[in-house]
Amino acid sequence: MRNTAEPEQSTPPPNGTRARAAELAELRERVEAGPGEKATAAQRAKGKLTARERMELLFDPGTFVETESLRRHRATGFGLEAKRPHTDGVLTGWGKVNGRTVFAYAHDFRIFGGALGEAHAQKIHKVMDLAEKAGAPIVGLCDGAGARIQEGVTALAGYGGIFQRNVRNSGVIPQISVIMGPCAGGAAYSPALTDFVFMVKGTAQMFITGPDVVQAVTGERITHEELGGADVHATTSGVAGFTYDDERCCLKDVRHLLAYLPSNNRELPPVEPAGDPADRRTDALLDLVPADPNRSYDVSQVLAEIVDHGEWFEVHERWAPNVVCALARMDGHVVGIVANQPSRLAGVLDIESAEKAARFVQMCDAFNIPLVTLVDVPGFLPGVGQEHGGVIRHGAKLLYAYCNATVPRVQLIMRKAYGGAYIVMDSRSIGTDVSLAWPINEIAVMGAEAAANVVFRREIAAAPDPDAARNERIAEYRRELMHPYYAAERGLVDDVIDPGETRTALVKALAMLRDKHAPLPSRKHGNQPQ
Repeated sequence: MRNTAEPEQSTPPPNGTRARAAELAELRERVEAGPGEKATAAQRAKGKLTARERMELLFDPGTFVETESLRRHRATGFGLEAKRPHTDGVLTGWGKVNGRTVFAYAHDFRIFGGALGEAHAQKIHKVMDLAEKAGAPIVGLCDGAGARIQEGVTALAGYGGIFQRNVRNSGVIPQISVIMGPCAGGAAYSPALTDFVFMVKGTAQMFITGPDVVQAVTGERITHEELGGADVHATTSGVAGFTYDDERCCLKDVRHLLAYLPSNNRELPPVEPAGDPADRRTDALLDLVPADPNRSYDVSQVLAEIVDHGEWFEVHERWAPNVVCALARMDGHVVGIVANQPSRLAGVLDIESAEKAARFVQMCDAFNIPLVTLVDVPGFLPGVGQEHGGVIRHGAKLLYAYCNATVPRVQLIMRKAYGGAYIVMDSRSIGTDVSLAWPINEIAVMGAEAAANVVFRREIAAAPDPDAARNERIAEYRRELMHPYYAAERGLVDDVIDPGETRTALVKALAMLRDKHAPLPSRKHGNQPQ
């Protein structure tokens, strides 16, 4: 007969499953608590959050899944064998941002100063590999003291593995670097290889050689902030695309940026309900942009009129402000906008603005983001400094980026478009799909005044009244070669539109191009200007 009596309840032995599970829970609790209150207090005293708090702000609540939390280094010597904290100073894992999977790693400055050793690097390598396999963005929250000196060359090799993965995933998955503390030496190269760099003012610094080395070699005295602070990289070097006063605002905008990007290069950017009529008239543009090509205006007011709800997300706002690069939505679909800014340097292209726009165009093309180019450009900035600084080489970068782009491309000539700068700003001749213009457009080799001085120089000099002769020839040149329909008559502009119909025309053109397919010739890669 089968025994149906209930088995006796007994306490599991110390090495039983229940005991092991309890031991694991206790261990995880200690790992999550971190290295101790003293180290956490020191972190907070610098105005910085802990690595785990940063992860919680980046991801949707309750979605972060940590990987390798029990990892410990195996290095010996210099006292390392006596100090083997779990995580080895970096948190890695994945979670959801706005409901979509994103991977991340965060240096924990409380452990070894966030310095990178062998185990630390291998954790980052693994999470980068997972992001590549899953086809999802990766975000690096950087707050570390560089390579772990005690581990020697193995630490340096760890950086090499990160760089190699940065390059392999370039244009494949979005890569975002968020600098929240020191990022010096070799560590600084990884952010430079990623798509976007965020920095927090007052705590973030990036440089290859620190102030002490600079002083020893050159005799220059400089602070960490002056050498590689957020403001320097946002306004001078162009390394940082975004800067913030605190970490919470910074991570909020990281989440906002991810909402504009696809998970990988095989997907389209996320579409949102527009809530803004595609055929909304933009009559305010009739008064915003002066017909006089010499009068200035703020092109951001034009963006506010044409994009959904007047909202856009500008990249490198504080660097090379004579060109605006921004992500926005039109009829719910993400677009990348490149616009000359007449309120800064009259909107000319120069070394920095060409480089800024070129990188933005390449990023948009890599991640299937259509391009809208708003043109009001008097040319390239003249000067010895520009020529010797390589304006030819840097201008060629923008030309190459546009010519190489296969995403939908729409050009709008708002006012003036002179010389080589007109060609570079995604003209019909270099492959834009649709070229539109307002009825105040002036497309020419150069401005009428300059053209008359060159073409009719001798005639003007010999005239009884040179000023009157010059004015007559200027008027003639403008009348014959710069009237608003000259380019349209020759097929270089597809249509001349009423500025009040700008949003409607752009939305229609982008919708028509949504399924565009333009394969490039078979090649290993191009040799783009450097």
